[in-house]
Amino acid sequence: MADPREPFLRADDLGVLRGDGIFETILVVRGRAREMGPHLDRMANSARLMGVQLPERQAWQRAADAVIGAWPWDDEPEMALKLVCTRGIDEGDGTPTGFALGMQVSENTKRRRADGVTAVTLERGYDPDLRERAPWLLLSAKTLSYAVNMAAMREAADRGVDEVVFTANDGSVLEGPTSTVVLASGGTLSTPPPSSGILPGTTQGALFRAAEQAGWRTRVRPVTTAELFAADGVWLASSVRLLAPLRELDGTELAVDEQLHAELTKLHESLY
Repeated sequence: MADPREPFLRADDLGVLRGDGIFETILVVRGRAREMGPHLDRMANSARLMGVQLPERQAWQRAADAVIGAWPWDDEPEMALKLVCTRGIDEGDGTPTGFALGMQVSENTKRRRADGVTAVTLERGYDPDLRERAPWLLLSAKTLSYAVNMAAMREAADRGVDEVVFTANDGSVLEGPTSTVVLASGGTLSTPPPSSGILPGTTQGALFRAAEQAGWRTRVRPVTTAELFAADGVWLASSVRLLAPLRELDGTELAVDEQLHAELTKLHESLY
Protein backbone atom coordinates (compact mmCIF):
# COMPACT_ATOMS: atom_id res chain seq x y z
CA MET A 1 0.00 0.00 0.00
CA ALA A 2 1.56 3.30 -1.09
CA ASP A 3 1.21 6.55 0.81
CA PRO A 4 -0.86 8.83 -1.49
CA ARG A 5 1.06 11.82 -0.16
CA GLU A 6 4.37 10.47 -1.44
CA PRO A 7 5.64 10.51 -5.07
CA PHE A 8 4.90 7.32 -6.98
CA LEU A 9 5.45 7.89 -10.71
CA ARG A 10 8.87 8.69 -12.11
CA ALA A 11 9.12 11.85 -14.17
CA ASP A 12 10.33 9.80 -17.15
CA ASP A 13 7.43 7.33 -17.02
CA LEU A 14 5.90 7.04 -20.49
CA GLY A 15 2.44 7.44 -19.03
CA VAL A 16 3.49 10.92 -17.93
CA LEU A 17 5.58 11.85 -20.97
CA ARG A 18 3.33 10.51 -23.73
CA GLY A 19 0.11 9.23 -22.22
CA ASP A 20 1.40 5.79 -23.19
CA GLY A 21 -0.77 3.53 -21.10
CA ILE A 22 -4.26 2.27 -20.38
CA PHE A 23 -6.80 2.56 -17.58
CA GLU A 24 -10.21 1.52 -16.31
CA THR A 25 -12.61 3.22 -13.91
CA ILE A 26 -14.89 1.00 -11.82
CA LEU A 27 -17.74 1.98 -9.54
CA VAL A 28 -17.54 0.44 -6.07
CA VAL A 29 -20.65 0.68 -3.87
CA ARG A 30 -20.39 -0.18 -0.17
CA GLY A 31 -17.33 -2.29 -0.79
CA ARG A 32 -18.62 -4.15 -3.86
CA ALA A 33 -16.97 -3.49 -7.22
CA ARG A 34 -19.33 -3.48 -10.18
CA GLU A 35 -18.46 -5.32 -13.39
CA MET A 36 -14.88 -6.02 -12.31
CA GLY A 37 -14.61 -8.92 -14.75
CA PRO A 38 -15.72 -6.97 -17.84
CA HIS A 39 -13.46 -4.07 -16.84
CA LEU A 40 -10.44 -6.35 -16.53
CA ASP A 41 -11.36 -7.99 -19.85
CA ARG A 42 -11.49 -4.59 -21.53
CA MET A 43 -8.18 -3.61 -19.93
CA ALA A 44 -6.59 -6.77 -21.29
CA ASN A 45 -7.91 -5.98 -24.75
CA SER A 46 -6.54 -2.42 -24.55
CA ALA A 47 -3.16 -3.82 -23.50
CA ARG A 48 -3.22 -6.25 -26.43
CA LEU A 49 -4.01 -3.48 -28.92
CA MET A 50 -1.23 -1.29 -27.54
CA GLY A 51 1.35 -4.01 -26.99
CA VAL A 52 1.62 -3.09 -23.32
CA GLN A 53 2.84 -5.75 -20.89
CA LEU A 54 0.00 -6.09 -18.41
CA PRO A 55 0.47 -7.46 -14.88
CA GLU A 56 -1.46 -10.63 -14.19
CA ARG A 57 -5.17 -10.39 -13.51
CA GLN A 58 -4.77 -11.57 -9.92
CA ALA A 59 -2.39 -8.66 -9.21
CA TRP A 60 -5.05 -6.17 -10.26
CA GLN A 61 -7.59 -7.90 -8.07
CA ARG A 62 -5.23 -7.73 -5.11
CA ALA A 63 -4.56 -4.05 -5.73
CA ALA A 64 -8.28 -3.35 -6.04
CA ASP A 65 -9.00 -5.25 -2.83
CA ALA A 66 -6.35 -3.23 -0.99
CA VAL A 67 -7.88 0.08 -2.08
CA ILE A 68 -11.42 -1.09 -1.36
CA GLY A 69 -10.37 -2.34 2.06
CA ALA A 70 -8.82 1.00 2.98
CA TRP A 71 -11.77 3.15 1.88
CA PRO A 72 -13.89 4.89 4.59
CA TRP A 73 -17.19 3.28 3.63
CA ASP A 74 -19.10 4.68 6.60
CA ASP A 75 -18.44 8.21 5.32
CA GLU A 76 -18.28 7.56 1.57
CA PRO A 77 -20.63 4.80 0.34
CA GLU A 78 -19.35 5.05 -3.26
CA MET A 79 -15.89 5.11 -4.77
CA ALA A 80 -14.47 5.42 -8.27
CA LEU A 81 -11.72 2.79 -8.46
CA LYS A 82 -9.08 3.52 -11.09
CA LEU A 83 -6.73 0.87 -12.45
CA VAL A 84 -3.82 2.34 -14.42
CA CYS A 85 -0.99 0.67 -16.32
CA THR A 86 1.71 2.55 -18.25
CA ARG A 87 4.43 1.20 -20.54
CA GLY A 88 6.96 2.06 -17.85
CA ILE A 89 9.96 4.34 -17.93
CA ASP A 90 11.38 5.83 -21.13
CA GLU A 91 14.15 3.64 -22.59
CA GLY A 92 13.46 1.10 -19.86
CA ASP A 93 13.28 -2.68 -20.02
CA GLY A 94 9.54 -2.79 -20.71
CA THR A 95 8.47 -3.34 -17.12
CA PRO A 96 5.10 -1.60 -16.79
CA THR A 97 4.00 0.75 -14.05
CA GLY A 98 0.69 -0.32 -12.55
CA PHE A 99 -1.38 1.04 -9.72
CA ALA A 100 -4.89 1.33 -8.32
CA LEU A 101 -6.39 4.30 -6.54
CA GLY A 102 -9.74 5.29 -5.10
CA MET A 103 -11.46 8.60 -5.77
CA GLN A 104 -14.62 10.22 -4.47
CA VAL A 105 -17.70 10.30 -6.68
CA SER A 106 -18.50 13.98 -7.14
CA GLU A 107 -21.84 15.52 -6.29
CA ASN A 108 -22.04 16.75 -9.87
CA THR A 109 -21.81 13.18 -11.14
CA LYS A 110 -24.55 12.06 -8.76
CA ARG A 111 -26.75 14.97 -9.83
CA ARG A 112 -26.44 14.03 -13.49
CA ARG A 113 -27.63 10.50 -12.78
CA ALA A 114 -30.97 11.89 -11.67
CA ASP A 115 -31.29 15.20 -13.49
CA GLY A 116 -29.79 14.16 -16.79
CA VAL A 117 -27.50 16.06 -19.14
CA THR A 118 -27.51 18.34 -22.15
CA ALA A 119 -25.13 17.68 -25.03
CA VAL A 120 -23.85 18.80 -28.40
CA THR A 121 -22.77 16.61 -31.33
CA LEU A 122 -19.13 17.02 -32.35
CA GLU A 123 -17.29 15.41 -35.24
CA ARG A 124 -14.70 12.80 -34.25
CA GLY A 125 -13.03 13.02 -37.66
CA TYR A 126 -12.98 9.43 -38.89
CA ASP A 127 -15.04 6.93 -40.86
CA PRO A 128 -16.92 4.24 -38.91
CA ASP A 129 -14.93 1.47 -40.64
CA LEU A 130 -11.52 2.98 -39.87
CA ARG A 131 -10.75 0.68 -36.94
CA GLU A 132 -10.22 -2.33 -39.19
CA ARG A 133 -8.22 -0.35 -41.76
CA ALA A 134 -5.97 1.43 -39.26
CA PRO A 135 -5.51 -0.62 -36.06
CA TRP A 136 -2.51 1.53 -35.09
CA LEU A 137 -4.93 4.36 -34.27
CA LEU A 138 -6.08 2.32 -31.23
CA LEU A 139 -9.69 3.37 -31.70
CA SER A 140 -11.05 0.66 -29.39
CA ALA A 141 -8.38 0.92 -26.70
CA LYS A 142 -9.00 2.82 -23.46
CA THR A 143 -5.72 4.69 -23.35
CA LEU A 144 -4.36 7.46 -21.15
CA SER A 145 -4.31 9.72 -24.21
CA TYR A 146 -7.54 11.51 -23.34
CA ALA A 147 -6.50 14.99 -24.46
CA VAL A 148 -9.00 15.05 -27.35
CA ASN A 149 -11.81 13.77 -25.14
CA MET A 150 -11.13 16.45 -22.54
CA ALA A 151 -10.85 19.15 -25.22
CA ALA A 152 -14.30 18.07 -26.45
CA MET A 153 -15.69 18.42 -22.94
CA ARG A 154 -14.24 21.93 -22.68
CA GLU A 155 -15.87 22.75 -26.02
CA ALA A 156 -19.18 21.52 -24.63
CA ALA A 157 -18.77 23.74 -21.57
CA ASP A 158 -17.96 26.71 -23.81
CA ARG A 159 -21.25 26.05 -25.62
CA GLY A 160 -23.15 25.93 -22.35
CA VAL A 161 -23.91 22.20 -22.24
CA ASP A 162 -22.75 19.27 -20.12
CA GLU A 163 -21.70 16.61 -22.57
CA VAL A 164 -20.68 15.56 -26.08
CA VAL A 165 -21.95 12.94 -28.50
CA PHE A 166 -19.22 12.18 -31.03
CA THR A 167 -20.23 11.48 -34.62
CA ALA A 168 -18.36 9.77 -37.46
CA ASN A 169 -17.73 11.30 -40.87
CA ASP A 170 -20.97 9.79 -42.20
CA GLY A 171 -22.97 11.39 -39.38
CA SER A 172 -23.51 8.17 -37.47
CA VAL A 173 -23.37 8.18 -33.68
CA LEU A 174 -20.21 6.99 -31.94
CA GLU A 175 -19.94 7.60 -28.17
CA GLY A 176 -19.39 10.30 -25.59
CA PRO A 177 -15.90 11.26 -24.40
CA THR A 178 -16.46 9.13 -21.29
CA SER A 179 -19.73 7.34 -22.01
CA THR A 180 -21.68 4.96 -24.23
CA VAL A 181 -24.83 6.06 -26.07
CA VAL A 182 -27.96 3.96 -25.46
CA LEU A 183 -31.40 4.67 -26.94
CA ALA A 184 -34.79 3.10 -26.41
CA SER A 185 -37.40 2.84 -29.13
CA GLY A 186 -40.49 0.66 -29.20
CA GLY A 187 -39.31 -1.81 -26.59
CA THR A 188 -35.81 -2.14 -28.05
CA LEU A 189 -32.56 -0.84 -26.59
CA SER A 190 -29.84 -0.02 -29.13
CA THR A 191 -26.23 1.10 -28.97
CA PRO A 192 -23.57 1.77 -31.64
CA PRO A 193 -21.18 -1.11 -32.42
CA PRO A 194 -17.58 -1.29 -31.16
CA SER A 195 -16.58 -2.02 -34.77
CA SER A 196 -17.06 1.72 -35.39
CA GLY A 197 -13.99 2.38 -33.24
CA ILE A 198 -15.63 2.98 -29.88
CA LEU A 199 -15.13 1.32 -26.53
CA PRO A 200 -17.41 -1.59 -25.62
CA GLY A 201 -19.42 -0.18 -22.71
CA THR A 202 -19.36 -2.13 -19.45
CA THR A 203 -22.41 -0.33 -18.04
CA GLN A 204 -24.22 -0.64 -21.35
CA GLY A 205 -23.41 -4.35 -21.41
CA ALA A 206 -24.77 -4.82 -17.90
CA LEU A 207 -27.94 -2.88 -18.74
CA PHE A 208 -28.53 -5.00 -21.83
CA ARG A 209 -28.15 -8.22 -19.82
CA ALA A 210 -30.72 -7.06 -17.30
CA ALA A 211 -33.06 -5.73 -19.98
CA GLU A 212 -32.99 -8.98 -21.94
CA GLN A 213 -33.92 -10.91 -18.80
CA ALA A 214 -36.89 -8.56 -18.38
CA GLY A 215 -38.11 -9.11 -21.94
CA TRP A 216 -36.55 -6.17 -23.76
CA ARG A 217 -35.00 -6.58 -27.19
CA THR A 218 -31.43 -5.29 -27.52
CA ARG A 219 -29.41 -4.42 -30.61
CA VAL A 220 -25.82 -3.40 -31.25
CA ARG A 221 -26.01 -1.59 -34.57
CA PRO A 222 -25.18 1.64 -36.40
CA VAL A 223 -27.25 4.54 -35.04
CA THR A 224 -28.00 7.81 -36.84
CA THR A 225 -28.18 11.18 -35.14
CA ALA A 226 -31.77 11.53 -36.37
CA GLU A 227 -32.72 8.45 -34.33
CA LEU A 228 -31.68 10.18 -31.12
CA PHE A 229 -34.24 12.92 -31.69
CA ALA A 230 -37.01 10.38 -32.45
CA ALA A 231 -36.23 7.88 -29.65
CA ASP A 232 -38.36 7.21 -26.59
CA GLY A 233 -35.28 8.00 -24.53
CA VAL A 234 -31.51 8.40 -24.83
CA TRP A 235 -28.92 7.80 -22.12
CA LEU A 236 -25.21 8.37 -21.74
CA ALA A 237 -24.05 5.32 -19.81
CA SER A 238 -20.80 5.13 -17.88
CA SER A 239 -19.39 3.18 -14.96
CA VAL A 240 -19.59 5.96 -12.37
CA ARG A 241 -22.31 8.21 -13.77
CA LEU A 242 -24.47 5.13 -14.56
CA LEU A 243 -27.48 6.02 -16.77
CA ALA A 244 -27.69 9.77 -17.33
CA PRO A 245 -30.73 10.68 -19.45
CA LEU A 246 -29.98 12.96 -22.37
CA ARG A 247 -32.47 15.82 -22.12
CA GLU A 248 -31.23 18.15 -24.84
CA LEU A 249 -29.09 17.66 -27.95
CA ASP A 250 -27.84 20.49 -30.17
CA GLY A 251 -30.33 22.86 -28.58
CA THR A 252 -33.34 20.59 -29.17
CA GLU A 253 -35.19 19.11 -26.22
CA LEU A 254 -35.38 15.32 -26.28
CA ALA A 255 -38.15 13.10 -25.02
CA VAL A 256 -37.47 11.84 -21.50
CA ASP A 257 -39.98 9.32 -20.22
CA GLU A 258 -39.41 9.48 -16.45
CA GLN A 259 -41.15 6.16 -15.92
CA LEU A 260 -38.97 4.53 -18.56
CA HIS A 261 -35.85 6.05 -17.00
CA ALA A 262 -36.86 4.73 -13.60
CA GLU A 263 -37.55 1.28 -15.05
CA LEU A 264 -34.17 0.99 -16.77
CA THR A 265 -32.34 2.32 -13.74
CA LYS A 266 -34.10 -0.26 -11.56
CA LEU A 267 -33.28 -3.02 -14.04
CA HIS A 268 -29.61 -2.07 -14.02
CA GLU A 269 -29.47 -1.83 -10.24
CA SER A 270 -31.14 -5.24 -9.92
CA LEU A 271 -27.88 -6.85 -11.05
CA TYR A 272 -26.19 -5.73 -7.84
